[in-house]
Amino acid sequence: MPGWLRKDCTTKGACSFTDSVFQRARSFLFYLSLLVFFGGLPFILSFALGYKFNAHTLRFVKAGLIYIKTQPEGASICLNGKLIPEKSPASIQELLPGVYKITLRLERYYLWKSEVDVEAGKVSRIDKVILFPLKPDLQRLNQGGFSSFRVDIEKGAIYYLDQENKTVYRSNLDGSDFEDIASLPEKLSQINGWEVSMDKSKMFIFGPHQISVIFFDNRPDYEYPDSSIYLDSYVYLDYPQEKIIKVFWHSDSYHLIVLTNKHVAVIESRPLAKALNLVELNKEAMEAFYDNKRQMLYFSDSQRNPDGKFSNTLYKLDLSPELYLLERLMKKKANE
Repeated sequence: MPGWLRKDCTTKGACSFTDSVFQRARSFLFYLSLLVFFGGLPFILSFALGYKFNAHTLRFVKAGLIYIKTQPEGASICLNGKLIPEKSPASIQELLPGVYKITLRLERYYLWKSEVDVEAGKVSRIDKVILFPLKPDLQRLNQGGFSSFRVDIEKGAIYYLDQENKTVYRSNLDGSDFEDIASLPEKLSQINGWEVSMDKSKMFIFGPHQISVIFFDNRPDYEYPDSSIYLDSYVYLDYPQEKIIKVFWHSDSYHLIVLTNKHVAVIESRPLAKALNLVELNKEAMEAFYDNKRQMLYFSDSQRNPDGKFSNTLYKLDLSPELYLLERLMKKKANE
């Protein structure tokens, strides 16, 4: 107790005066504490309920939050140009609604900048940030030139087509075991597309009016009565009257699905094979996709509407019947 409030008196009057001063001081402190408590109670309750006082509007508003996560973690965070103590992943809380500038820094990685709009009572998430290294892990895989390539993740192989040197190369996904596996035919000068078969034993290349099937081991994977046909590893399939647009391998790695400017057809990848036209097209099918797992072909064609106008129509062609039935139809077509 302060000395001026200490009860130390020798006369009755002096003690009464001291008691009066003491009571008034206690009353003053009591009411002052009540004033501070009730005056600060709105602030205390507001902060407890997630509100924050906006000095510009002189109102309490619901605060927002920014959650930041980066890959890799540990990035420094600048909020409106000011560095905050936390590093990613981090939650920046008690933010007034508004737009905030975010800068993320990590040594040896590119800077990341953006703006985020914080809304009252909501979490603004920045959790898909990838910080890319200043010096990326760049490796050269091929040991020779090429015109185009295909990557087969399941088989762990990369195929390279070198049109200048008429060669097909293959390597592992890391570029090792780089080797040439086939030669391109001189006869097919213009190549519009190519694809390796699902069994990885051969490939096709095609131009405007011809398809060539190339076997990697210089021999076909099926028997044909006249073995003299296979003097080389090429099979030629000609379309002199139609323009070839797209070609796909059927799931059996033997039949080819061919889209021309007139038909959707299938043809065997053997010499002297004749195409079986499955669908007659009204318009050149520029867009097509073959699902080899479900053996479904998706393609577009132009059809006349009831109002007389033409519009594109998307079709799905099921190519999954028993193969013997498909082959029987093709043999019947060949014998006609």
